[in-house]
Amino acid sequence: MKIHQRHEWNLTAEEAIALQHRLQSEVITTDQLEVVQHVAGVDVGFEEDGTVTRAAVTVLTFPRLQLKEQVLARRPTSFPYIPGLLSFREVPAVLEALEQLQIIPDLLLCDGQGTAHPRRLGIACHLGLLTNIPSVGVGKSLLVGTHADVPDEKGAWVPLQHKGETIGAVVRTRVGTKPLYISPGHRISLKTAIAYVMQCTTKYRLPETTRFAHKLASEMKDQPVQLGQQQLSLGL
Repeated sequence: MKIHQRHEWNLTAEEAIALQHRLQSEVITTDQLEVVQHVAGVDVGFEEDGTVTRAAVTVLTFPRLQLKEQVLARRPTSFPYIPGLLSFREVPAVLEALEQLQIIPDLLLCDGQGTAHPRRLGIACHLGLLTNIPSVGVGKSLLVGTHADVPDEKGAWVPLQHKGETIGAVVRTRVGTKPLYISPGHRISLKTAIAYVMQCTTKYRLPETTRFAHKLASEMKDQPVQLGQQQLSLGL
């Protein structure tokens, strides 16, 4: 998969914020999807006290959710931890992982925020713009905004509001568990984003895309992998 770099990554926090403001105007929150046959999960973990970024991408068939490909990239972390600027810390490694894919996904489900972000440019928006692939933010915790209580029913959701604007939805994917924070990343509407997340969710709180990517990004971090890229063959 070929990635077209839109900007430099060696930025100050002030430069990164200014870039977010510029890129936000390009985000599309209406449906511009083709037929979705493959959906990818994107997650990032850190090693060596945060000095190494570990990015994982898993590609599943849709709607059967069979794992077809998974890739992993590790690289030195080059941006500090600053809430609201996590894409500048995580995306460089994610792009290295995406470049290894043999199967180009039709939709990205990202562990993190999309438009549910102070400047409406979370990691899902940023990745969507850089790859031109429809993308969704699947956040496990609240970054910004307020919302009503979510009914304890699978599929129930309430709007997430910030400064008088609906920036996402708080979605109950499984009864008796904490909700997820779903928001458009790029080239997808909120309601369609919710629908795809629910179709990718089986018996767990997290969609299968996120579960597979999280396991690869976090639970395998003790295995000896060289800095750079590694593709894990599934024999398929």
